Amino acid sequence: MKSQKMVDYGAPLCELVEPDPVPQGGEVVVRISRCGVCHSDLHIYEGYFEMGGGNRLDVRGGRKLPFTLGHEIVGTVIAVGPAAEGVSVGERRVVYPWIGCGACPTCARGLEHLCPKGRHLGVNVDGGYADTVVVPHARYLLDYSGIAEDRAGPLACSGLTAYSALKKIPPAGAGDPILIIGAGGVGLMAIQVARALYPAAPLLVAEIDPAKAEAAKAAGASEVLDPREKETTAHLQKKIGGVHAALDFVGAEATVQLATRGLRRGGTAVVVGLFGGALSMPIPLLPWNGIAIVGSYVGSLAELGELLDLVRTGKVAPIPVTLRPMAEATEALHDLKAGKVVGRVVLTA
Repeated sequence: MKSQKMVDYGAPLCELVEPDPVPQGGEVVVRISRCGVCHSDLHIYEGYFEMGGGNRLDVRGGRKLPFTLGHEIVGTVIAVGPAAEGVSVGERRVVYPWIGCGACPTCARGLEHLCPKGRHLGVNVDGGYADTVVVPHARYLLDYSGIAEDRAGPLACSGLTAYSALKKIPPAGAGDPILIIGAGGVGLMAIQVARALYPAAPLLVAEIDPAKAEAAKAAGASEVLDPREKETTAHLQKKIGGVHAALDFVGAEATVQLATRGLRRGGTAVVVGLFGGALSMPIPLLPWNGIAIVGSYVGSLAELGELLDLVRTGKVAPIPVTLRPMAEATEALHDLKAGKVVGRVVLTA
């Protein structure tokens, strides 16, 4: 098998050739055809998250090098272990990568993505920047029939992240505007999913990049705002009357402030992005305004199944996808960091 391995943090990925994996027990080997490139890949590649105040969270201890990034994986089953059930060689599947230990109370509640001993593909277990990947159990392989191959991989992360975040807000109707902050790959997906879940709700988008702002308009945003303008928060409160919910897909200090300050009383802010920083706000405003601030990290296996079903209905339009060969994985990461990506880059094996 060939893979694009991270041999040091921030250094160019290197192609390594290793023996083909042989599945054990209930394991399944998938021949990868597509793997999306995600901002989470970029943080792991750099080895840290910004925590605000000049502090960084060092994540270099979470895996052994050389390491294979990538968790938005699509491919074909090519081998199954002797105890594997429910899947056959030749079946095409999208991989749920947020795999837990399977034994803790969190996993028992179906929240493997939040497991403290997670075995997340491309995060602390070798992932999809390769031509094959080992999946520990067939239950993590989902049928994506009826969905384009180029589109299926990002649904396991950007799509799932948007879907799970939107499920954390109260149901929204015509009088309940939703603010989406950031129109990158996940933000664009959130626009489409929000239109499917809450078709009557006005969708406002805050974005500073002109190309992404145009993409947000094309995706169906009711209004696109520039969060750098001083009048933006006043506009949300005075003209809109505050938003029912704000979903922050950036996760910077300024964007979280916009999310919380733009809420109406009783509103909900969902923080999704991992750009970094620290949050400071007067505590009495939380009970006085009755607002909720919720964190959301990817989503559950059950939610991915729900999302795939929703996408099959045709109510969730595709976001822009750019295909690049697996050998250009390093360049794709650099382009993502430079803000040059509209929608999603998907690597082809």
